[in-house]
Amino acid sequence: MIEIGEIFSTTRESSGVSLEEVSKDLEIPLLVLEQLEEGNIGSFKDIFVLKEYIENYSKYLGLNSVEVIDEFNEYMFEKTSKIPMDAIKKAAKEKAEAEEKDERIASPYTKGAPKSSDKQFIITIIIILILVIMAIFWSVKQITVGNVTTNILTYYK
Repeated sequence: MIEIGEIFSTTRESSGVSLEEVSKDLEIPLLVLEQLEEGNIGSFKDIFVLKEYIENYSKYLGLNSVEVIDEFNEYMFEKTSKIPMDAIKKAAKEKAEAEEKDERIASPYTKGAPKSSDKQFIITIIIILILVIMAIFWSVKQITVGNVTTNILTYYK
């Protein structure tokens, strides 16, 4: 990133433009331009805003903004992609162990429901069946009086 900052400052100085002029023209705060020319990306919270500043500043200076952004992207890739192999192996091992335990949280929209919900469903069905059988038995008992099955016609005789 320091190289990009040096390119910005040398190009700006060779064209005879001051930082204040650039700040007015691009409506970028002077402090931001100073940070860009120093190559200090640690002072930026949002990388997308930083990229926008780099792109606008490079266009303003007449530089090829695509090449400058590509160089910035390469810098960021080199800076952020150095994850140790041990950490990658450890993460893969932990993931495999978690899948073996199968302790996943299932939403109602997934195909595989948790096992406890299957038990609840079966218990609910059994309770409903028992209630239906009891209702049928009770209704037959009400119709049968003293081992004699009654019907509506016997009441009218």
